[in-house]
Amino acid sequence: MTTWNDVINHVRQRYEVLEDTDGWLRLRMDTGDGRTQQVALHHLPDLDWVEISSPVGKADAIDAHRLLELAGASEIGGAAVVDGVALLKHTVHLSVDEFERVLQLLVARADALEAELTEADDF
Repeated sequence: MTTWNDVINHVRQRYEVLEDTDGWLRLRMDTGDGRTQQVALHHLPDLDWVEISSPVGKADAIDAHRLLELAGASEIGGAAVVDGVALLKHTVHLSVDEFERVLQLLVARADALEAELTEADDF
């Protein structure tokens, strides 16, 4: 059985951790072509799940309707706005293999959406 500590250790070995607080990790991943993408991981202990979220852009600076259309076309992630930032989010059961697969897909998709909707690499 995979634990939250297993996920934390997996992430620390592979990615640049920017912040590590109780139940939360924030990291930066290289997405190629000089681009990076920030990611937040939130442990949901009552369910043994991990919520993965990655910013797409400032909510008031992007076309929200277009974001919803693009996010809905993918098997990974749903769109949300938290503290004025548009995010792509997905929740996965605590399993390092499944976590890594979803993390890679979500980050690639969030970075592509950020590039398309903002033409920038702010996150």
